[in-house]
Amino acid sequence: MPDRLPLFPLGSVLFPGLTMPLHVFEERYRRLMSELLGPAEDAGEAQQFGVVGIELGHEVGASAAHQLSDVGCMAEVRSVRRHDDGRYDLVIEGRSRFRVEEVDDPDDDRPYLRAATTLIPDELGAGAEEQAERASRLFRVYCERLTGIGIPTEPPAEFPADPLPLSYAVASALVLDQRDKQALLEADHAAARLELASALMRRENRVLTALPTLPAGPLLRREVNLN
Repeated sequence: MPDRLPLFPLGSVLFPGLTMPLHVFEERYRRLMSELLGPAEDAGEAQQFGVVGIELGHEVGASAAHQLSDVGCMAEVRSVRRHDDGRYDLVIEGRSRFRVEEVDDPDDDRPYLRAATTLIPDELGAGAEEQAERASRLFRVYCERLTGIGIPTEPPAEFPADPLPLSYAVASALVLDQRDKQALLEADHAAARLELASALMRRENRVLTALPTLPAGPLLRREVNLN
């Protein structure tokens, strides 16, 4: 990891092993992408930066004061389309989690944020297998509840069975607010993440059971994140 990791603040949470589309249009983040991709864009080299949640402030606007989450996720560019006007459409994939230690102020040379960071190791935790079985069952019920209110949903055919990737896949798939998503990202290990996800799914399953049937589609529409 670089001594100073470029940061991309978002009002969304990226999880290791999962992908996210980004539309980059703000000048400082165009600058970041230009420096990251540069001549290596067509060379297949891994180009990484840090995605970190915004707890207070806005994604767009040079004057926005960001209060950032303490934990973020390394992002690797998987595909990129550069527009003639300098905008970028990206698909990124989450890699390792990191903890933000110290954030540098932007300056004229680097108008985007950078930070000193520490990688967070991924661990299974005690009881991970049992938690994985429980979370898998609850996720199937969650999908059934969504289908029951008019949003046809099935667990992905290739949903992981191993506790660690499953913990991130479930966390990413659930329709939750950013605070809940961030708590899932920050969980100490896979067992704790699966236990929290199960508690959240029990809550959501109760809510979904009480909802009337909705027009199909709105909750699970994949939104493109704007910088």
